[in-house]
Amino acid sequence: MEVNGPSEWRFQANRHLIAASSRCVRKVVGSLINSLGNEDERQAIFLGHGDPSVFPSFRTTVSAEDAVVNAIRSGKYNSYCKNLQGLLPARRAIAEELSRDLPYKLSADDVFLTSGCKHGIRSVAEVLAGPNANILLPRPGFPDYEAHASFYHLEFRLFNLLPEKGWEVDLQSVEALADHNTVAMVIINPNNPCGSVYTSHHLMKVAETARKLGIMVISDEAYATINFGENPFVPMGTFASVAPVITLGSVSKRLFVPGWRLGWLVTNDPNHILSKTGVVESLECCQIMTSDAATFLQGAIPEMIERTKEYEEFHSKVIKILRDTADICYAKIKDIPCLYCPYKPQGSMFMLVKLNLELLEEIHDDMEFCVKLVKEESVILLPGVALGLKNWVRISFATEPPTLEDGLDRLKVFCQRHFKK
Repeated sequence: MEVNGPSEWRFQANRHLIAASSRCVRKVVGSLINSLGNEDERQAIFLGHGDPSVFPSFRTTVSAEDAVVNAIRSGKYNSYCKNLQGLLPARRAIAEELSRDLPYKLSADDVFLTSGCKHGIRSVAEVLAGPNANILLPRPGFPDYEAHASFYHLEFRLFNLLPEKGWEVDLQSVEALADHNTVAMVIINPNNPCGSVYTSHHLMKVAETARKLGIMVISDEAYATINFGENPFVPMGTFASVAPVITLGSVSKRLFVPGWRLGWLVTNDPNHILSKTGVVESLECCQIMTSDAATFLQGAIPEMIERTKEYEEFHSKVIKILRDTADICYAKIKDIPCLYCPYKPQGSMFMLVKLNLELLEEIHDDMEFCVKLVKEESVILLPGVALGLKNWVRISFATEPPTLEDGLDRLKVFCQRHFKK
């Protein structure tokens, strides 16, 4: 039966959501996966994302798995979490663990449990998105910050990282970009996508700059436990007495279980500035409006942290692998004339590599480079345009060494094929 409809349908999709999602890494990597050629019988090699959990060498500890199983079988964690910030024992355990490297003690009230770091990023954007507010983000950086800021109509401005100085923050560009509507700046340490680990001296300069501008620092420390170079990891919260800091972290990279989606947002605020300005209260409101992290995972956190001996053995093994694969990646990239890596990674699991397009035929930008590489060699890298830095590529070296070597050898063959005669 035919029914007469209205002359015009009044609903329409949220275009802001569509535009914001286009900035996310998962969107770009997904489009590259769709470009895989069916004629190549070799196994595809994924060096474009940060999920090494599929490889045997990065299988998480038995104690972490046991902690989750024990939490489920206890029958204590089948209900909603009754505390807005998360289960008290879990928050207390995280506060104690993070306080080890700080000059002051965190309390459980400083910790908000989240469904992974992205939940924390969204909460920060939601809280700070006041009228005319803007936030300063690193370039290159993790594009999900731009995506969430865009969705919440929080203006973002990009400051530069300096490759010739180990990808340090260009503090002069930070000051030049800031105005009276600037509310915060984001740093990522250890850095995704650059692989840098900032010195204590540099972090102090970041804090002093934030204090001068009257803004807070959002410190993404998802890779806090993954550093293997000469610079030891120093949490940004060390300098929270200079400027207030919100720290983001998770078990994703600590235990190599990104699918568990368990993270935290921590207010490092010994001077109580975040409380006085209503930020803490707003974070609590965010928790009211979103679902909690899975309760059984929260229940497993104390046991995960308590059983440190097995974790330390696992961590030592993984750090050795990443140190070795970073060395492999850096050495092989140096052997390819059209690629240049200005900085050998000291942390995280990524390396940023510059393309010399003048040496390549029929390749005009980083996206075209990555698409053709997928089609011809079944190797997936992340184009730098997704990270705010055109004509660079990000390579993940968190994989089994033989797989990494195979992928880099294919990359070399691809570059030789397209090298200008």
